[in-house]
Amino acid sequence: MKNLYLMLYYLIGKRMPSSDGILTFGSKRIRAFLVKRIFDVVGQDVNIEKNVFFGKGRGISIGDRSGVGINARIQGPLSIGKYVMMGPDVIIYTRNHNIQNISIPMMDSGETPPKPVVIEDDVWIGARAIILPGIRIGQGAVIGAGAVVTKDVANYDIVGGVPAKIIGNRNHQPL
Repeated sequence: MKNLYLMLYYLIGKRMPSSDGILTFGSKRIRAFLVKRIFDVVGQDVNIEKNVFFGKGRGISIGDRSGVGINARIQGPLSIGKYVMMGPDVIIYTRNHNIQNISIPMMDSGETPPKPVVIEDDVWIGARAIILPGIRIGQGAVIGAGAVVTKDVANYDIVGGVPAKIIGNRNHQPL
């Protein structure tokens, strides 16, 4: 059955209008219905936007009132907490190319084992941010637009840049 819902998502749901357009044709509800049958865990009132790619959806969980932005590309194992906002074009990787064996071409070396990404509650991820494998983003953190997150982000930290560095904290004023 899961394969049927995957097919429906990629043929119809993914291509439906964004959820904030004038004519949505129920796209938010339809995509939520489909991902509830694809992802491992789906909370209440989630918003999977137009053109999101998530492979087969294995190992993905998303909490209440969280959203995945337009054109996002995500993969499991991935845990998205409650109240997480995600801008457009965000990429979340949990695997990479295996580059250790120099005696064979990298394209033939396969992938590294997956490293889970955990995004805790009440996080804002700006447009075009990239989150690399094995990262934990703490509660209340803000990831600036275009940031490349290569290290864990502590609770309430604000990070930005390439690679992402702490530029402030929500408990304090910017550095």
